[in-house]
Amino acid sequence: MKKFIEEVTQKVLDGKQITYDEALKIIDIDENDIEILDLFFLGANKIREKYVGNKVELCTIMNAKSGRCSEDCKYCAQSVYYNTGVTEYDLLNYDEILERALEVQALGVHKFSLVTSGRGISCETEMDRLVEIYSRLKADTDLKLCASHGILTFEQLLKLKEAGVSTYHHNVETSSYNYKNICTTHDYEDRIETIKNAVKADLEVCCGGNFSMGESKEDRVKMAFEIKSLKINSIPLNILMPIKGTPYQDLKVISPLEILKSMALFRYINPNSYIRYAGGRVGLKDKQSLGFKAGVNAALVGNFLTTIGSNVEDDKEMIVNAGLEI
Repeated sequence: MKKFIEEVTQKVLDGKQITYDEALKIIDIDENDIEILDLFFLGANKIREKYVGNKVELCTIMNAKSGRCSEDCKYCAQSVYYNTGVTEYDLLNYDEILERALEVQALGVHKFSLVTSGRGISCETEMDRLVEIYSRLKADTDLKLCASHGILTFEQLLKLKEAGVSTYHHNVETSSYNYKNICTTHDYEDRIETIKNAVKADLEVCCGGNFSMGESKEDRVKMAFEIKSLKINSIPLNILMPIKGTPYQDLKVISPLEILKSMALFRYINPNSYIRYAGGRVGLKDKQSLGFKAGVNAALVGNFLTTIGSNVEDDKEMIVNAGLEI
């Protein structure tokens, strides 16, 4: 196995692509085989250093509209199908949003995203309000603006682009094969169509998924290759935080080393992309910093949608201590 890892690492460093069968062999590395795991993480780090350098990109999100979502995604606290006690509110006013944006800008965050619950933008009035908000944020901050508003049409995405949004965030969540097991109110192709619409609107796309939602190891490998086929340059990787009231409330979260192994594999498969720590990374416990030595080069910081996230200053210290730059 040692020789195999060395050969596959060199293959990627030489500009060649890892194969699906090679990825399946890697995902089966025994997490108790520390020598091989360390070698694999070292390889992911070398690949990160060669293709994307040492600088870590920081982004943050703001839950700008919460609850009452019409979709039945089994992991989500905001679905109308589940009784989770989540706080519900309509689209926030501009002053509240600007206050948060300026706060994270002062902390050195690079990107700022508004996230709204729901299948998509609910009506023309909401669309108009979002266009106004993004246009004003573009004028009032130095942040790179991102947006996450569900399944949208090309015309809606073009309006966001014209308002100053540079990146649209829309996860595939899991493999195409497994998607039907986590959501029934829309399908995987609905998500792919939105991603294609965003590209057509000349938006960058941030697209990743979730680990520990009952998927197989093969599903994680498939998701990595499916994201690669979409030519995504920012891949946020979330770890399930089981929320009481959702169908996944009792799911056991996979081990920190299994999570890190999966993230490192994403680096091998997508060497030129930002591999981004996203929601739930507290599930890594005392191994969060290890990810920055195993291919991760971006992070979602601050509070997340319905859960407590991370302290920005602590994250910056952890990144510097791992030998990377901000």
